Amino acid sequence: MAERTVVGVFRSRDNAERAVEELRSAGWDRDISILAREEGREGRKGRGGDDRARMKDQDLSEGVATGGVLGGLAGLAASAGLMTIPGVGPVLAAGPIATTLTGVVTGGLAGGLVDYGIPAEDGREYEEEVKRGRILTMIRTEERRASDVERILRERGADRVRSH
Repeated sequence: MAERTVVGVFRSRDNAERAVEELRSAGWDRDISILAREEGREGRKGRGGDDRARMKDQDLSEGVATGGVLGGLAGLAASAGLMTIPGVGPVLAAGPIATTLTGVVTGGLAGGLVDYGIPAEDGREYEEEVKRGRILTMIRTEERRASDVERILRERGADRVRSH
């Protein structure tokens, strides 16, 4: 059966969290990927002494620890990690996309997204969104269910919802 990758761009962490929770409830718990730019460490220590990952004023590490965008998502939290993407800088990646982006040196984020099935032109647009501090949410699903994912993302406030 053919697969699609549905992408939504969120301006708000809260909206992204709500969308991810609804998608998980609907059965996509292992198919969700999140990308968010890390705006720098604040120099404070989190639980267990680790530095906090921050995206603008949003503490994404806190989400990992307390059940936010990445935290309560069993499949995502295990694969969450910070990586430096050429041309973008530090990025927090979680879910299947984290493995795809590991080792990206040339082509930057857009190149890594091509490997994930997203056309190069769209990948460059998504890279710009991440650079601006937006949260990129991607869900792999069967083609017949792509419209359901698109609907959930739109209802939860995603901009630029597309299926690839």
